[in-house]
Amino acid sequence: MSETQRIKFPQQQRLFFQTLRMRVDQYLKEKQVSKHANANMVIKTIFMFCLYFVPYFLLVLGVFHSVPLMWLLSIVMGFGMAGIGLSVMHDANHGSYSKNPKVNKFLSYTLNMLGGHYLNWQMQHNTLHHTFTNIEGHDEDIDAPAFMLRFSPHADLKKIHRFQFLYAWFFYGLLTVMWGTTKDFQQLERYKKMGLLATYKEKYSKHLIILIISKLVYYAYMIVIPMIFIDLAWWKIMIGFLSVQFTAGLLLSSIFQSAHVVEETKYPLPDKSGNMENDWAVHQLFTTANFSPKSRIFSWYVGGLNYQVEHHLFPSVCHVHYRHISKIVKNTAKEYNFPYYTQPTFVSALWSHTKMLWRLGRPISA
Repeated sequence: MSETQRIKFPQQQRLFFQTLRMRVDQYLKEKQVSKHANANMVIKTIFMFCLYFVPYFLLVLGVFHSVPLMWLLSIVMGFGMAGIGLSVMHDANHGSYSKNPKVNKFLSYTLNMLGGHYLNWQMQHNTLHHTFTNIEGHDEDIDAPAFMLRFSPHADLKKIHRFQFLYAWFFYGLLTVMWGTTKDFQQLERYKKMGLLATYKEKYSKHLIILIISKLVYYAYMIVIPMIFIDLAWWKIMIGFLSVQFTAGLLLSSIFQSAHVVEETKYPLPDKSGNMENDWAVHQLFTTANFSPKSRIFSWYVGGLNYQVEHHLFPSVCHVHYRHISKIVKNTAKEYNFPYYTQPTFVSALWSHTKMLWRLGRPISA
């Protein structure tokens, strides 16, 4: 039995989520809308793929040859890469994009197209992060890489963490580089040992083959083909490739970290028997924060993930509905005297995250 299987959430607060779920279901029924994607979501999907692939083909087909334009188009590709992850892959892997499981499965493979692996994402994000949010040793989203970053007051504190509020952003930019190289292989091995692969009824050998093939395809179209067709020195093309990665990694990390590693959110621990103080739904309220609720354009681009509270409580609901159900969630939380954390803007959320990184770099954070 893995460590994560020993965590137990109490049942005494179930009335909150029962009431909330009933009200959200009633809203969807009254509005006569499906909890899955709508026409706007389909349009967004097309836009995000164009944002990623149009600059790619402009470069490969030799429309532009100058380094500044290549760098600019690479950054646009990075925005497209992050946009696909935030607005398409994320919903698909939660099964909320379509009521047809085959559509969700097909779109979940977009992560492999971007250098990651859909099954690893499901196990890390859907199973571990969404169940054990901000619980040290169980939520891998706050399990910082190596020894450079500290995302929990319960993690070991090292001297170098004093400066993490300055250098963390560099490591955020390397997120997709890690996906594309070592992280997926390490995760697949780890999840096999944890028993998660067996829980998903998946075979290690099958996904190892998928991993190897998808990585080869990814690096073929992202590095080999550009080096063949783009009339620039190889190191300039590598600068373009790394620009795509750094842009996407910085965007993705900033969005997700600003929802959980901020000043308001809590880092509860289980007791010696593995029992948590709050039930699962209430736990999400204490460990998750929204940001920039009034910015429609920003929310559109980030796949509604500025409404992280709604996403954590209703991951099977497509993000196009989060803004509408947020009032229900906020009012219900207030009614039951539970918190509903939110920052007015993305900038204020980033500032809160930066201050939290500063605090976590010092003994007082514990």
